[in-house]
Amino acid sequence: MENFNEKKTQLWLNTAHFTNDIYTGMLNPIMPFIAVKLGITMAIATIVLSLSHICASLLQPIFGFFADNLHRRIFIFWGILFTSVFISFAPSANKLWLLTLFVILGSLGSSFFHPQALGLSNKFTKTDIAKNMGIFMGLGTLGFSLGPVFSAGVAQYFGLDKIPYLAVLGVVVGLSMFFFIPKLKPDIDNLRTHEDFLHTFKSILTNRKLNLLNLIAVLKSLVTTSSCILLPFLWKNLGHSAFYIGFALFAFNCAAGIGAFLSSRFEKKVGTKNVFYFSMMLTFPMMVLFMLTYKTYPSAALVIFILTGLIQWMAVPVTMVMAQSVLPEYKSIIGGFINGFSWGVVAIIMTGIGFIAQAKGIMPVLIVVSAIPAFLSYPIVRKLFQLI
Repeated sequence: MENFNEKKTQLWLNTAHFTNDIYTGMLNPIMPFIAVKLGITMAIATIVLSLSHICASLLQPIFGFFADNLHRRIFIFWGILFTSVFISFAPSANKLWLLTLFVILGSLGSSFFHPQALGLSNKFTKTDIAKNMGIFMGLGTLGFSLGPVFSAGVAQYFGLDKIPYLAVLGVVVGLSMFFFIPKLKPDIDNLRTHEDFLHTFKSILTNRKLNLLNLIAVLKSLVTTSSCILLPFLWKNLGHSAFYIGFALFAFNCAAGIGAFLSSRFEKKVGTKNVFYFSMMLTFPMMVLFMLTYKTYPSAALVIFILTGLIQWMAVPVTMVMAQSVLPEYKSIIGGFINGFSWGVVAIIMTGIGFIAQAKGIMPVLIVVSAIPAFLSYPIVRKLFQLI
């Protein structure tokens, strides 16, 4: 492992992340149309999508522990295979239980993949960790942004039952990873046994700095998840096509990927603390502007939505690098917390938000959701930097 080629290894890790996240982004834009096909309500469809996020995210710290402990590459291989196959087959399901099963299995694949991939991206870096992490997370976000375009395009022009063909790309990339990712050698001095499980998680969960970083990740993912799940239903009610919805989510997540790419440069110019403030505080006014324009000036509202994605993701790589530096011996597990557990917590919250949005309206819910990180940003970030 010591003689690995950094550029080649990072290229394949980034390619795998990009490919895996294409599938994780496929369901949101077409779920309103799947709901019509199966005859389910927006609230039930939101629960299905929430299950997707729960299974793809909440278990990541646990899989991260075993990824660090086993020192084998199986998580990234099987993860991408499960994600690509089962998520691709989900839209063709003709029963709610079958849709739910495919969503759960595909989402678990993403939960396998991410913690180990995040840990390996850090482990296989010899030069600039912040830069590599920004590229890794940015490409994942770009992949996530393309998922809506692929699924919505196929759904609109060929039908939901043709989406399973999209699994081919993930299977090819997943199998290729066996040959291009270096094998892992156990670190005998730091090898942990299964008895270390409780000690490991206690060390992480009682660390005040990590708790604040996890809270920041939760608040930011709350806005992103709520927007990407609820706005497709809003746009469908306004008469927009599946492809329009897919394009909107593509542009939002593409801008988020660009925000991740620019994160390290922006941080060097304005400082880490200001990156957090910028990313968290601007969410609320951007959502207010969207609310004021989405009916009368839909094109302007779409631009505002896209820019919100860029702003929100400016702080994501910064959060990840800072968290992994707190307890560097637990890179994969901490990656699972920041990139997974936080999203899983939000997914649980979304099971209730869907019912509230159905009863009270989508935009009022999104306004409240976007206000939370904006108003909590100052006390949280201030406390975080007091601990540094």
